Amino acid sequence: MTAHKPMGDVRLGLLVVYFSIINLPLPGGSSYLVDIVVITMTDGDYDYLIKLLALGDSGVGKTTFLYRYTDNKFNPKFITTVGIDFREKRVVYTASNPNGTTTGKTFKVHLQLWDTAGQERFRSLTTAFFRDAMGFLLMFDLTSQQSFLNVRNWMSQLQANAYCENPDIVLVGNKADLADQREVQEKQAKELADKYGIPYFETSAATGAEVDKAVITLLDLVMKRMEQCVDKPPVEPANGNGATKLSEAPPNEKKCAC
Repeated sequence: MTAHKPMGDVRLGLLVVYFSIINLPLPGGSSYLVDIVVITMTDGDYDYLIKLLALGDSGVGKTTFLYRYTDNKFNPKFITTVGIDFREKRVVYTASNPNGTTTGKTFKVHLQLWDTAGQERFRSLTTAFFRDAMGFLLMFDLTSQQSFLNVRNWMSQLQANAYCENPDIVLVGNKADLADQREVQEKQAKELADKYGIPYFETSAATGAEVDKAVITLLDLVMKRMEQCVDKPPVEPANGNGATKLSEAPPNEKKCAC
């Protein structure tokens, strides 16, 4: 896992790429033509660039969830995400101790929230982004039992393609406002989250309920993992046996292992 941080007073510009594939093959021999769009941001006044990725079946509400978080708005029109999209937000993160008290340290964090297509035909494209993401919002639809059952498949995809076998994940049951259409009970979801050892939230992009809390909880997990990596002493070569350090992080980057 890599966190990008400017050195000292140097302010680095942020290069953002709408990563797409030209002539992406689709089932049946057809192809999907997508242009690569590059956007350059010159404002680099942040301490950390954190990349979070939302994944789950098509229609669970990933796009509306992220739109609610970044813009505090709800778009009731369903638009299927094609391939990959993303949204951004700047937040101030306050570090805390294990007992919950604050350390007094604050960091300006630039969040990139990647939105992935849930359809099977885009799976090879979306999984390519798993390794670069630092945390995951694994979402299902509380009104769809099938989307909940598919959470296990998504977990397998994460374990195979993420930066490690135990990445930082928050399980999100979306569309909590549709209580009369609910198919997945809270107890079911909590039991699954406990099995994987990850937090669980029931959210609503329509009302905004628990949306911020779910994202901030994931950010907190990512930041704490980074802090543990930074505080961990480097692995020194063993005396006389020629062993070397396990890894060397290049300048301006912090690498974390699971």
